[in-house]
Amino acid sequence: MTQSGLVVSVKGPKGTLEFTLPERVKVVASEGKVQVTAADEFSTNLSGMTRSILANMVTGVSTGWSKTLELTGTGYRANVAGDSLQLALGFSHPVVVKAPTGVTFEVKDTKITIKGADRVIVGEVAAKIRAWKPADPYKIKGLKYEGEVIIKKAGKAAKAGGTASK
Repeated sequence: MTQSGLVVSVKGPKGTLEFTLPERVKVVASEGKVQVTAADEFSTNLSGMTRSILANMVTGVSTGWSKTLELTGTGYRANVAGDSLQLALGFSHPVVVKAPTGVTFEVKDTKITIKGADRVIVGEVAAKIRAWKPADPYKIKGLKYEGEVIIKKAGKAAKAGGTASK
C-alpha cells in the first residue's frame, strides 16, 4: 500500500486499486498493518467506512471478488464472446453486455460468474445484468443471484373463487 496525499493505492497480483481518503480520516501503514483513525469525534463513521473500503481493496487485489448469477427458464441462454457476455432472454434480440476494464465473465451451464478486483464494479455489473430479466415471482424464470430465494406467488386463478361484487 502506498499513500500520496489523500490518495491510497493498493497493488497486488490481480491489479491496482486507488481510493481518495476523506479529509477527516488519517491512515498510517507500518509493519504490514494499516491503522485508520478519525481526526475528530464526528468522523468515526468515516473511519470505519474507510477501513472497510481499504480491506475490500486488499482482498480484491490479492484474491479477487466474484458474483454468480443463475439463469432459469426455457430458451434462456448465455455465452461469452471475447470480453462481452451475450444473453438470450426471450427478447427479439440478444442482449450484449460489454465487460468493463478489470472484469471478466465465465459461463458454465446456467451460471454466469462475474469476476474482478474491485468489489463495487463487480456488484454493479452483476446488478445491471440481473436488471435485464429479474426472476419472476410467478414462474421463477429469469436471472437471480446464487443462493437468492424467490418465493413463488400464487397466480390470479388461485386467488379467485369468491363471488363477484355488484
